[in-house]
Amino acid sequence: MAQLIKLQNYITRYEWDIYRYPSQFIRYKQDNWKKIHYLWSNDELLIPDQPEEEELKKSKWNLFQKKKSHEYTIEDKEKETIPRTEEELKHYFLEHIIPFQFKWATSTLSSVSFVDSKFYKEELLQYFLKRFPDTYLLMYYPIFEIRNAPIEGELILINPLGIEIIYCLEEEQDAVIMASDDRSWVFENGNKKTKRLSPVFALKRTEKIVRGILDKYNITFPIQKVVLSRTNIINFLSEPYNTRIIGKHEYDDWFQEKRSLISPLKNNQLKAAEALLKHCQSSYVKRPDWEEDFDGIILEDEE
Repeated sequence: MAQLIKLQNYITRYEWDIYRYPSQFIRYKQDNWKKIHYLWSNDELLIPDQPEEEELKKSKWNLFQKKKSHEYTIEDKEKETIPRTEEELKHYFLEHIIPFQFKWATSTLSSVSFVDSKFYKEELLQYFLKRFPDTYLLMYYPIFEIRNAPIEGELILINPLGIEIIYCLEEEQDAVIMASDDRSWVFENGNKKTKRLSPVFALKRTEKIVRGILDKYNITFPIQKVVLSRTNIINFLSEPYNTRIIGKHEYDDWFQEKRSLISPLKNNQLKAAEALLKHCQSSYVKRPDWEEDFDGIILEDEE
């Protein structure tokens, strides 16, 4: 599960201490997976159906404790059932880790941001969080503060070996995209053709911001631009400099390449993330004095 270190202009726990939270999240996730897998393997996993307080007290395990009623919950779900296979258990586990991810990406111990509810169901965001390794740090359309002006960046994926700036193209399934060296790309759907500004321009704009910030702190870290479409064919004769074009035909190889990267968090990776977070906009309010914050995820024995 990739870690959401920045969501647009919301305050994030990672900007407070980038050297603490990524490793802490990995440890929490691994510990809780072992616990829930043990319970499931021994038929001790209980999932109450909208439990009342008394029912919770009777339950041996209260999974993924929630301390605030206003925190994100998974909506539009029918009655949850015990996962039948390990694959279903993994899916169940990831679904219940997502709220914790959002919490860290939209609050600190003393401050909190008001989050647009659309992000909780945004498929592209869920995809990056669920399908990539824990050591990938995701900045989801961060808003940079450059010379006192807000500038929205593209997706930024920071892995232990480098930074990928990603422009996502999700068109109708039958649409074919014709990439060229010109300012415009052609989108074909049946007999209909339309021209749009090349996504390479948006990637270059974000790359210029990222490279400028890294240079300011004397950080050397590879940067690559990616045009990504999981759903459409992208035809091209050659790729622009330092840019990968990943259409439907190239997607599986690219995705497996990301998934197969086995590496711990790197110091240079964290330094790069810290520098970028320093130049992002954050909108938030102070928590009320009476509002407690629960900084962790646990499987709690109710006995």
